[in-house]
Amino acid sequence: MSKGKAILLGLATLVPVVHMVVTMVVMMGIIAYSALADPEALESTPIDLIFGLVFAFHFLSIFLVFGLLIVYIIHLFHSDRVPQDKRALWAVVLFLGNVFAMPVYWYIYIRPRDATPPAPS
Repeated sequence: MSKGKAILLGLATLVPVVHMVVTMVVMMGIIAYSALADPEALESTPIDLIFGLVFAFHFLSIFLVFGLLIVYIIHLFHSDRVPQDKRALWAVVLFLGNVFAMPVYWYIYIRPRDATPPAPS
């Protein structure tokens, strides 16, 4: 995989993790605002719009995770960097722990590395 594609894949891999954090912060903010705000002020706020946007981005994130999972599984079984005896384990880990396992897999097997190893000191 080229360096540019590997970096783009790494950035795309981080999107669901960032989305998860942002969604939790926004939802907690909506809950706190709804609990603390004056009932008359709630009628004039766009909470429904914010919730709808979060819901839409959540579905986009789900489709992104499915696409990333396909890319990672294809890379797993077509790459010579992953040892043969670890491929089945990585397939299960990627499938079950996808959002958390994909950044680890990317860091270990996909991230761009320098062609020359550093000189020993």
